[in-house]
Amino acid sequence: MAELWDILDQNGNITGRSIERGKPMQKGEYHLVAEIWILNSKGEFLISQRSTGGTWHGLWQTTGGCAVAGDDSLKTALKETREEIGVILDPKNGMLFKRYTALRSNDPGGYIKDVWLFRQEADITSVVFQPEETCDAMWASKALVKQLIEEEKFIPKDIYPYLDELFKFCGV
Repeated sequence: MAELWDILDQNGNITGRSIERGKPMQKGEYHLVAEIWILNSKGEFLISQRSTGGTWHGLWQTTGGCAVAGDDSLKTALKETREEIGVILDPKNGMLFKRYTALRSNDPGGYIKDVWLFRQEADITSVVFQPEETCDAMWASKALVKQLIEEEKFIPKDIYPYLDELFKFCGV
């Protein structure tokens, strides 16, 4: 069964229309994306490595994904984290850090990205991967994330235009 996305207006309001993932969007149409940063008490972020064969294969990333029709951004953040790395997040540990819009690279549509920050511990040895998407995980300091970006081993920084702001907010 095809994955459907709610079509949103530029303000994030649901329009009542949906679109199948992968189909072209029109100018003024947006879909919702959630990115999730998990920060432990040591000031480290839980990052995962993308599996080979997909987009950005082998690169490190934070967890994220597109909201399916009917899901809000928090539900998407919780679901994507559970699916991609097997970590169960407690909603009370999360906060919506940032929301911004951007244009898609493959059609005239756009996306609204909600960036979530969860301050939560997780046992790295209990991480469970979704083989089609993730193959490894680690706790990484701000310095290590920046190093991985510089070495082109992390998804490009332009995908995370808020990263310096996030690091400053987190006090790392």
